[in-house]
Amino acid sequence: MPAPLPLPPPGAPLPALACTLADLLVALSAARALPKGQQLHGHLLKAGHLPATASSHALLAHHLLTFYARCALPAFSHRAFLDIPWPPAPAAWSSLISSFSQNGLPAAAFDAFRRMLAAGVPATDRSIPPAAKAVAAAETASRPPLAPHALHGLAAKTPFAGDVFVGSAVLDMYAKCGHLADARRLFDEMPERNVVSWSALICGYADAGMHPAAMGIFRSALEEAVPVNDFTVSCIIRVCAAATLFELGAQVHARAIKTALDASPFVGSSLVSLYSKCGLVECAYRVFNEAPEKNLGIWNAVLIASAQHGHTPAAFQRFMEMQNAGFRPNHITFLCLLTACSHAGLVDEGKRYFALMKESGVEPQSEHYAAMVDLLGRVGRIKEALDLINSMPMEPPESVWGALLMACRLFKDADTAAIAAKRLFETGSRSSGAHMLLSSTYAAAGRHVDAALVRKAMRDAGVRKETGLSWLEAAGEVHSFVSNCRRHQRSEEIYRVLEKVSEKMGAAGYVADTSAVVKDVDGDEKRATVRYHSERLAIGLGLLIVPEGVPIRVMKNLRVCDDCHNAIKYLTKCTGRVVVLRDNRRFHRFEDGKCSCGDFW
Repeated sequence: MPAPLPLPPPGAPLPALACTLADLLVALSAARALPKGQQLHGHLLKAGHLPATASSHALLAHHLLTFYARCALPAFSHRAFLDIPWPPAPAAWSSLISSFSQNGLPAAAFDAFRRMLAAGVPATDRSIPPAAKAVAAAETASRPPLAPHALHGLAAKTPFAGDVFVGSAVLDMYAKCGHLADARRLFDEMPERNVVSWSALICGYADAGMHPAAMGIFRSALEEAVPVNDFTVSCIIRVCAAATLFELGAQVHARAIKTALDASPFVGSSLVSLYSKCGLVECAYRVFNEAPEKNLGIWNAVLIASAQHGHTPAAFQRFMEMQNAGFRPNHITFLCLLTACSHAGLVDEGKRYFALMKESGVEPQSEHYAAMVDLLGRVGRIKEALDLINSMPMEPPESVWGALLMACRLFKDADTAAIAAKRLFETGSRSSGAHMLLSSTYAAAGRHVDAALVRKAMRDAGVRKETGLSWLEAAGEVHSFVSNCRRHQRSEEIYRVLEKVSEKMGAAGYVADTSAVVKDVDGDEKRATVRYHSERLAIGLGLLIVPEGVPIRVMKNLRVCDDCHNAIKYLTKCTGRVVVLRDNRRFHRFEDGKCSCGDFW
């Protein structure tokens, strides 16, 4: 039992009593002391101070509303709101809207905002920002199409149209709803901007994948001496991570250290992701270990880093440490664990974590089923994977059928691949990858006529094959390649060095694997097709410009093919170089003829 709360003597005048109780509620709210706050709430009810009848009592109800909002109990906030005499003051409406908005109930928040307007209470600088946050957080399907513009129009008619906080909230709403043109127009028209305005625009462009624009706005913010915060820096680091711009990301990291923003767990989680995605997983681990404050985001970031780099035991160990630290896993945590199991072929462990997810109150989503299908498919348990799909409580999306199709390609199960592809196309997918997987599965099974028919159907449907692209960052410049590309200014040197290495590889026992070549052509033409895939050209440039002793780091937008994976192992054995390759599934560290994935990817 908590110690009894010290209350004013019963004979104290009512206003003084109310003010003292209000001050006590404010203190409990700041401390988020839920048990003592509930004890005080009970006292107020028993003493007849609630439901409120006097203005002094209304203040108590308002403070209770805020208290429960900060304790993440919006339903209790609503109950406290109902104890306020009608009509509630504008401040009470604003607090109710904020309670719903900040506790993940955007629909309830926007509904409260509309009820406030219907009650004749005008929108203010305290009610518009949480309403904008609610619109931004709402599911796209449930959000009225014109809601962002309607709220902006309403805000423009209030006396707070030029308020920097209102403007920043509306700008953030536009950016999160994907209305970047409106966000940019509002930003340019704002009479005053703050760090929230700048950050909202930067992150809006970053989330839309418009990385150069996001970086350009960030540079402008620095030129105007805007005191960027941890949110801004975290967003820019995420941009560098998505584009694997290691050198630029390291510069932002250095700036974060100088401004002490690296202590933020949000910056820390972005840095873990940056170094992991750039192939420097040890640096990612160091950032994590040195983080003075950890949140669930940084734990999830280090878990996925361990999973993608094949450090499965480390992922399991981190998960136990996370639980011991008092963090409750969420759906992202379990997706990281299932990915780790998938990359290591640990079916029993994967099933255990899948069951633990349900026991922890986390309902499996389609991405968790896709990870389980991928796990079962990688070890050849294709029928079991198909049974799992048929048992799903929701309609299997493209990702689930895509995972099964990949498994069929690995094990040359052309019949199941045809079923998976048919169901995948029924989802409305126009994925070129699915067509190519089905075609290569038929080709690997020797069914070249079927492979040709798939390619014809792809052309007839107007689906274009996604271009395989690889890139390498060196000396502040990003060099990009496609297969058989000769546009690079050092192409002749690249092809020469690869030919010399190929001779050594052949002498060491390398034989090209052409089973995935979809065209029914002779052996020489098949070998020529796979010899100069984009990742090999990027590695060739790395052999020329990356100093000895420094790993050659290459990124690729598609899965590395079987032949290139085998060829790079031979290349590292014959050259003594280390190659770190990130494809769209995981990281591969090639060294002395071996790969960190253990040939399981």
